[in-house]
Amino acid sequence: MADPLNGPKAEFSLLQLLPNMLTIAAICAGLSAIRFGVQGNYMLAVQLIILAGILDGLDGRIARLLDCCSRLGAELDSLADFMNFGAAPALILYFWAFQDNREAAWIAVLVFAICCGIRLARFNVGSKSDSDNHDNAYFEGIPSPAGAMLVMMPMYLSFAFSDFPRLPDVIICIYMIMIGLLLVSRIPTWSFKTTRIPREKVKFFLIGVAAMGTALVTFPWAMLIVLCVGYVGMVIWACIDRKRPAG
Repeated sequence: MADPLNGPKAEFSLLQLLPNMLTIAAICAGLSAIRFGVQGNYMLAVQLIILAGILDGLDGRIARLLDCCSRLGAELDSLADFMNFGAAPALILYFWAFQDNREAAWIAVLVFAICCGIRLARFNVGSKSDSDNHDNAYFEGIPSPAGAMLVMMPMYLSFAFSDFPRLPDVIICIYMIMIGLLLVSRIPTWSFKTTRIPREKVKFFLIGVAAMGTALVTFPWAMLIVLCVGYVGMVIWACIDRKRPAG
């Protein structure tokens, strides 16, 4: 499909522009999250990052379903990912956690954001140079949306348990750097795009999704902790499963 801005003159339906509209909405959510983080409304800031993650998961899939993928959309999506999953979570965590030692903590913020940028650049280069990557059951390194969700774990703990003591600055800094390094690592992580659900198990899968959605609405912060821990467990299992000899 031609790019809406740079391609030959043509008319586009609103449905064809929907993926780019979702990407723009995700960028707005990420920028607004930074604003509310500066103002001290940390819960809303985190919720906006999660909303940006949901929109990020929808725009590409809708573009493929409507057969309206474009180079403009791909570049815009990559810029949105860096904003929403590299810069915004690190800045929100910085405003929330680091009252002292801000200079040292800023190093952790930069490391995480730069690692996210490198991870996105590596993914873009790989997807352009090797079309087989789209069929691979594994990513290399943790995807940027997952990294953003994981790096905000200290905030989830504080929101879910009011009496939970805030972790020392140095621990949060080390944690941010560790998540950043996982983004650029070569460890295998499952690509949910290639996951297939057997027909006889679809009803159980849908029931599980409904239960998870209900839990997220009712106990959002505790459920986010569970999801993060579960995702880490999946990464560990993927490493073990990929190294297991075939047959």
